[in-house]
Amino acid sequence: MLDALDSRLLTTMRANPRIGLTELARLLGVARGTVQARLDKLIARGVISDFGPTITTEQIGYPILAFASLQIAQGRLTEAVRWLADVPEILEVYGTSGQADLLCRVAARSTPHLQEIIARILASPAIQRTDTTIALSTQIPFRIEPLLQAAVTPPPA
Repeated sequence: MLDALDSRLLTTMRANPRIGLTELARLLGVARGTVQARLDKLIARGVISDFGPTITTEQIGYPILAFASLQIAQGRLTEAVRWLADVPEILEVYGTSGQADLLCRVAARSTPHLQEIIARILASPAIQRTDTTIALSTQIPFRIEPLLQAAVTPPPA
């Protein structure tokens, strides 16, 4: 759970990713030491996981975004995940419930390149089947601000 200051701090940092601590403190109307202490606590709690830049895959030559659902051979999840970790075009992998065992976010240079990536994925004996969906457009880009605001509001009783 976040308090109102933590929520404002995180929202301000998201809106101004290159902001310094002094300017952040000024915008929030608190002391610089308070901002530093709050940041340290948020990092220690794992609320803030990184400060890296967000990379636009399209701008580095990978305009195709796809989601691949994978079915894994019984008892071979670890092997499959190790295999997938060696494929640079796989950006993220999540364990899922339902028909698929894993969901991968994949970036590709073209649809033929995506087909090569899927073939590389299927070359693992641990991976039995894939189902791939190509994203045509982004309707709601990644966002966290509404959730930060909701996290401050106590849950209904």
